[in-house]
Amino acid sequence: MAKTHLKSHELNGDSGELSIQNSKTALLTREEKVTDVENCTDSDLVDGKETKELRQRDTWSGKFDFLLACCGTAVGLGNVWRFPYLCYKNGGGAFLLPYLIVVLVSGLPIFFLEVALGQFTKYGAIKAWGAICPLFSGIGIASMVIVFFTLCYYAVILAWALFYLFQSFRAELPWATCNNSWNDPVKCQDNFTYIRSLNMTEAERAQNFTSPVVEYWENEVLQITEGIHDLGGLRWELAGVLLLAWVICYFTVFKGTKSTGKAMYFTATFPYIMLIILLIRGVTLPGAWKGIEFYIKPNITKLSEPEVWIDAGTQVFFSYSLCIGVLVSLGSFNPYNNNCLRDTMIIAAVNSGTSLLAGFAIFAALGFMAAEQGMEVKDVAEKGPGLAFIAYPKEVLLLPVSQLWSCLFFVMIFLLGISTLLTDTLALVTSFGDLYPKVFRGGKYRKEIAMACGCLLCYLVGLSMVTRGGMYILQLFDFYGASGFTLLWTATWQCVAISWFYGDQKFYDVIKDMIGYKPGPYFRICWKFLAPVMNLAIVVFAIIKYEPLKYNKIYDYPAWGHVLGWSLAFASIVCIPLRMFYVLYFSEGNTLKEKFRKSIEPKITIGHGGAYHEKSDQFADADGGSSKLSDPPGYNECIVEGEDFDESTVKVDVESAL
Repeated sequence: MAKTHLKSHELNGDSGELSIQNSKTALLTREEKVTDVENCTDSDLVDGKETKELRQRDTWSGKFDFLLACCGTAVGLGNVWRFPYLCYKNGGGAFLLPYLIVVLVSGLPIFFLEVALGQFTKYGAIKAWGAICPLFSGIGIASMVIVFFTLCYYAVILAWALFYLFQSFRAELPWATCNNSWNDPVKCQDNFTYIRSLNMTEAERAQNFTSPVVEYWENEVLQITEGIHDLGGLRWELAGVLLLAWVICYFTVFKGTKSTGKAMYFTATFPYIMLIILLIRGVTLPGAWKGIEFYIKPNITKLSEPEVWIDAGTQVFFSYSLCIGVLVSLGSFNPYNNNCLRDTMIIAAVNSGTSLLAGFAIFAALGFMAAEQGMEVKDVAEKGPGLAFIAYPKEVLLLPVSQLWSCLFFVMIFLLGISTLLTDTLALVTSFGDLYPKVFRGGKYRKEIAMACGCLLCYLVGLSMVTRGGMYILQLFDFYGASGFTLLWTATWQCVAISWFYGDQKFYDVIKDMIGYKPGPYFRICWKFLAPVMNLAIVVFAIIKYEPLKYNKIYDYPAWGHVLGWSLAFASIVCIPLRMFYVLYFSEGNTLKEKFRKSIEPKITIGHGGAYHEKSDQFADADGGSSKLSDPPGYNECIVEGEDFDESTVKVDVESAL
């Protein structure tokens, strides 16, 4: 039963009139529309109790805000940082084939599913899955756990970019020479003509010499220790720039979609200019085509390795921002009749195209570095998350006025990262805002305070990753907490919930109601069969041939390190089954069968061009407004601090009153 928010009232029988004192709201019957409810103010009183107005739920202020926000979250460091290093780690071109297969079978269909779900329900991830099928509401909770882990370590990568950016203002770039305190006087060598003249094999050169770019990254930026057992204390410079990254994020996103959408016009477009410049410069370098050949020529034998497939699945889900609640939240700010299918195809093309473009830029630089040092492309740099912070800085050294290009490049890296950080933060805020509307939209500064606390929590967790051994912790978050098993597991349950419980045909009817036509059978087939089968196959394949995580394929984590990693993974994995048991236990019914039927009943249906919330008697119309009195989050309402009224007990017989 929906809540009714009334001012003190009385029926004047003598005059035959219905009056509501000190009120701008009158409820005549359940079918009558409540008028002027938006005008409730903090100073209004209900029986001496203060009322507080909930602000309207955010919507996109511009036509292209949603497209740019999705491009911002999807086109990020996953494209220019993670995609190239996974390609390099898994044999170059051998990685492209499974990547494209996962995009077509799982990535694109699930992207469309999440955007459509948010646009239909007008909720963030937790509420949206609960509205579609309460039994699977744990999917939304799991998504929030994953996005929290992502935020904690993603901001650290932005801190690295800011550190490099500030160092770029020096008269000479510090990674250009071996004449620095952090360089190894024996192994560091920037005279590669001398190295190639030595009578050594490529393996011996790789073992006996390092470049100043690599030494700057490992010995100065990270100051990396021997293992996770030795964190070595904070890197205070990195802790400072990490704080700066979170401050920038907070002041960009704290006004919601209005500020975030406008920021995306710059953060989502500028990086392409830099990528194209680096690519043009890269392909003109000697040896560049050797690197590009390594990138596009597949090693078929690699396809039998489970790590290649799970990395491909992970990369698609990571770069498309799937299963972390972001797309559901961004879609929930859309008008009901927005063509989300068209937007999905545009964003998918931009996303994968950017990944491929960044790969060409990275491998052109790696080919040059290999030719310069007389090594094979596969041996020229580390295969860890820091690859982009080795290949790209090397490339900017070869451009005229390298300090300028270095500044522009690391501004690009930061903008790519901050756009994703903004949308991930917005997703977390949206989901909790829908759960606790009084906290996030009930007072003048409540939302700002709650967001500040959330950013501070993420910063404190991130401090563990800017210690001297922090890279080992970051890789645990990356490998276990926010990718791999967790994303594939969550994606599988999303497909099962929509296709087998809510109904793929019913969801197609929803899509038709929103965009005016039904898509072809491709999405239904993928949701119902291909995507869950592929996702589970990759997970099973990886479990069968599981190999413990190594850093840079050299360092073996201790047993307790793996326990920590799996704890991060199971923190989200268990949310779905535990929530299922909880919902079943508390569902109405005397038998398990009755409880099960009740737990899979959707709380939302299609109605009159909008999503109808059955439990709250509300339509979310195309403009994001409502056509009936209700109280779900997202719409204007006047909340009474105290006892709620039941509207069924406040019915007035108008005829008798008159």
